[in-house]
Formats: sequence, structure tokens, C-alpha cells
Amino acid sequence: MQDELIARAKAWLAEDPDAETRDELAKLIATEDVTELAARFSGTLQFGTAGLRGELGAGPMRMNRSVVIRAAAGLAAYLKAKGQTDGLVVIGYDARHKSADFARDTAAVMTGAGLRAAVLPRPLPTPVLAYAIRHLGAAAGVEVTASHNPPRDNGYKVYLGDGSQIVPPADAEIAAEIAAITTLSTVPRPDSGWETLDEGVLDAYLARTDAVLAEGSPRTARTVYTAMHGVGKDVLLAAFARAGFPAPVLVAEQAEPDPDFPTVAFPNPEEPGAMDLAFAKARETDPDLIIANDPDADRCAVAVKDGADWRMLRGDEVGALLAQHLVNRGARGTFAESIVSSALLGRIAEKAGLPYEETLTGFKWIARVEGLRYGYEEALGYCVDPDGVRDKDGITAALLITELASELKEQSRTLLDLLDDIAVEYGLHATDQLSVRVEDLSIIANAMRRLREQPPTRLAGLAITKSEDLTKGTDKLPPTDGLRYTLDGARVIVRPSGTEPKLKCYLEVVVPVGTRDNLPAAHAKAAELLSAIKRDLSAAAGI
Repeated sequence: MQDELIARAKAWLAEDPDAETRDELAKLIATEDVTELAARFSGTLQFGTAGLRGELGAGPMRMNRSVVIRAAAGLAAYLKAKGQTDGLVVIGYDARHKSADFARDTAAVMTGAGLRAAVLPRPLPTPVLAYAIRHLGAAAGVEVTASHNPPRDNGYKVYLGDGSQIVPPADAEIAAEIAAITTLSTVPRPDSGWETLDEGVLDAYLARTDAVLAEGSPRTARTVYTAMHGVGKDVLLAAFARAGFPAPVLVAEQAEPDPDFPTVAFPNPEEPGAMDLAFAKARETDPDLIIANDPDADRCAVAVKDGADWRMLRGDEVGALLAQHLVNRGARGTFAESIVSSALLGRIAEKAGLPYEETLTGFKWIARVEGLRYGYEEALGYCVDPDGVRDKDGITAALLITELASELKEQSRTLLDLLDDIAVEYGLHATDQLSVRVEDLSIIANAMRRLREQPPTRLAGLAITKSEDLTKGTDKLPPTDGLRYTLDGARVIVRPSGTEPKLKCYLEVVVPVGTRDNLPAAHAKAAELLSAIKRDLSAAAGI
């Protein structure tokens, strides 16, 4: 067993094109570190519907140039099998460790396979890549990013020519092509032959961002902005300047790209502590709202002053605010969200007489909804211009929420005032999440098995009126690994994260309000119910 492991590691080392990972692997082989080698060579990083994502390092279970070259070659073979013999592949990348190398390798592989490749001019937000695919008429796109994952991670997102991320069966078909590549020696990688795009593609994207705003709308709201050490700053500042908003005040410590993310444990605005520097800057400057992007700027977080201090709005709250704003502006088309997001969007769409769709988790599904006008997901993702970007876009979402804050400011009102209006009209839809990060993935599998074998019948004293195992699919949804519980006045969904080692439980309670006077009591009741559901669900899942 040990000899076989060492032999596999030596075979991998022999064709590893990267000096850094070669040194790393050579040391593991020399010291016969069997535990670490087994972790690196226990399988291969799986290419799924989020593409690839994992920790940087040597070996087939890590993100590295060898794994990326294989992935690119598999994608090229898939495209050619589909008749795209000389199609264009657009490649974008963020500022993480190795991102530029992975982008260059992808361009080389595509060129070597006879396809045309074009690389974005520098590290740019993921939405710019999603826009460029359709703008340039590409057959596919690749974005090298690990989004909001920890600094040691990187990833590889794949889009097809419609500008949205791959869904089954394309993921399995690409994975099969990757698996067929036995050695890198069969993958041609020329040193040149691809195009590096100029600023024209970014200019076209920025020109498009203007389309999300209403002509002549107020543009007065003042913002504090953090790029969370990612690539969003320059593009967001340019978009805000074009739109005529006041220049955002920057959180200087997090404004420039830094792959080590020195001020945050996890570069995700949702994580505890990630927004602390933005809150401190807001206390100094007293803006109307705080805007944050995640490192690849496809997500948008919003924080507001609530009483004496600042708080993050939940993704579902921003989702409802943007929906109401679009309805008030007379938007037509389908409103869509994933099953883990608040039921409130459906209520808003219904009252406005608009079509509404629910999809599986992820923008790869939301973006495919026919006639989509607006889509959102509770994890801070908003698609407000689907004709331009068929994915979540943290830049255009920031523009739209700042326009809404400006309109309310002209009326001496705030985003919280509008949230109160929405609660009075539709009932208070309060959401929360029970999220458990694990080192050992078996904890997640055990929790899911326990819930399936011994499903709860009550949570927070509320009877579960419907229990669904989503692996079987529903009349409207394809199968996915998840459980959905419907309660009287509440809803719970439990699923393993598709991008991180987390078990995620999405909770929602709906409390009737009636009049504004009842809002404090409704909020208190909702908080109490959510807390009790969390407690009971934790016990039921054994987490």
C-alpha cells in the first residue's frame, strides 16, 4: 500500500509543471509522509456543478497546475465533441494565489486544442467574465476563483455559451473527458497563440451597468465600501462614478487585492468579524449604507444603521428590498429564487401579477429560468440585469440598492423603513441559518443520515406538516441532496454546502403583523421561534 502510494506520487511529480508544488511533493516523498500523501492521492478533486474548488497544493486532491491543465483539456474535448471545433473560450481570473497561472494554462490548453482563447486583461470581478461570454459570442468561459473561500483555496468555474454556469449533464460529461486524460504529455500547451483582451470588454460591461438604474433617479446616498481584499474596488468605483453617485468611502485596509486576506479569517461578508472594519469606518463617516463585495465581487452585502450602531442586512432582506424596488419601477418578467431563499419573493411577485419560479440552490439554476427579470439567493447573490449578466453580480446589485437608498433618502426614509412596510403588508418573513463548518466530512453525512432515518416530527413546538427528501426530486425540481420540512408558519431546509465543508440549515418563520405597532412584538416572536428551531434541529441532527 505504501509502496503503491509512493509510486503514484512519483509519477505525478514527474510531470508536474510547477516548481513550487514539485518541491512540496518531493519533500513529502523524501520524508515518506504517508498520512499527507494519502490525503493528496486518495482520489481526484471532483469536477461538479461548481466546477473545481479546493485547497492549493500538490496532488490530484488539491488545486494546482496539473489539475487545472487536465480540467481545461477535458473542457476543450467536451466543446469539440459538441461541434465547437474553433469556438472562443473567454478566461477570467481573480487575485488569489496561482489564479493568473491557472488562467494562462487554460489559455494554452485551449489554443493547443485548436480552440480560440481570450484572457481578460487583469484580475477582474466574476460578473465581467460572465458578461464577456455573451458579449463576445464565446462557446464557453472559465473563471479562476474560489470566491469567498479561505486564502488557501482556489477554484475553477465553467460557463457555457449562454453565459450561465454549467448544470447536469454537462458537468458529468466534462468530468468524463477529464478522467480520460491519463498523462499531461498528451495535452499540447503552446507558449502563445491566445489573445489578451484590452479594456474594451470592461468598458462595455460598465456601459451596461447604467441600464439597471432608472433615468433621472436620485443618486444622493453616501456609502462606505469594502472590497474584502478582492478585485471589486476599481470596477465598483468606476460604475458609481458613471452613475453619478457620491464616491464611496473606502475601507482602506481591505481595498486592494491581497491573496492572504490579512484582516479576515474568512473573506466572506457573512462571516463573524468580516465587516468590523467597515462598521468602524461607518461610525467615523456616518454614510447612508455600507456596501461590501466578496473577493470576486459577484456577491453584494449591505449594512445599515439600526438604532445606535450598524448591522448587516440578511440576504433575504436585500432580496426583498430589490424586488420591491423593481416592482415599484414597473419591472416585467419572471422573479426567481432558490429553494433556500425566503418565500417572501413569491408573495411580492404574486401581488404584482408577475410570474415566479423556485429553483435548486445556485445561480446556475436561477439564471436558466425562462423570461428571468430578477433572481436572488439568500447567500448575498443578486441578478438584477439578466440580459447583461446571467449570474449573480455584486456591482450592479450595489448600484441598484444605492439607488433605492437614494430614493428613500429623498423621502427622509431608510431601507429599514421600507422593510417595515413590506413586513406589514406580507407578514414578517424572518430567516436565519444554522451553519456547521467541519474538518471531517463524515459528520455531515452522519447528520443527513440521522435526519433521514429519524426525521423530526416537531420543531419549536410546531408540527411538521410535510417532510420531503429532495434526493427524489419533486414535481418542479430535479433531485438534490437535501431535506425540506414544512411547518405551520415556518420552513426548514437542510443540505450539505456545494462549495465548502459545511452543513447548512436554512430557517424561515412567518409572523403576521397587521399594523406597524405590532412590529416589535412580531420581531420578538420570530427571534424566539428561530432560536427554538435551531436548538431542536441541532438535537435532531446530532450536531
